[in-house]
Amino acid sequence: MFPGGQPDMAQLLQQAQQMQQQLVAAQEELARTEVTGSAGGGLVTATMTGSGDVTAITITPAAVDPDDLETLQDLVVAALHDAKRAADELAANTMGPLAGGLGGGGLGLPGF
Repeated sequence: MFPGGQPDMAQLLQQAQQMQQQLVAAQEELARTEVTGSAGGGLVTATMTGSGDVTAITITPAAVDPDDLETLQDLVVAALHDAKRAADELAANTMGPLAGGLGGGGLGLPGF
């Protein structure tokens, strides 16, 4: 800090660059990590990355009733919702420490 309490701009820029690097690393980790959601006691499973890209849907033969496709459709939607919930939880855990520095305390940077 400079006399009079002014923030050291070089230090602020360095911290901002470090936060940016950490954010990029966390986003890359989310894109690599897969989570799975399921519905109907495992009759349908959905796999997606932590960044929300669906990578697989698995449907067991027992879930397929040609006379009741609506239930199967509902199970697929429920499995996707469950996978999305898991992806959101993963993102919160991965990004949480980074986001903590951005909230409430004026960016978490000295002088702000």
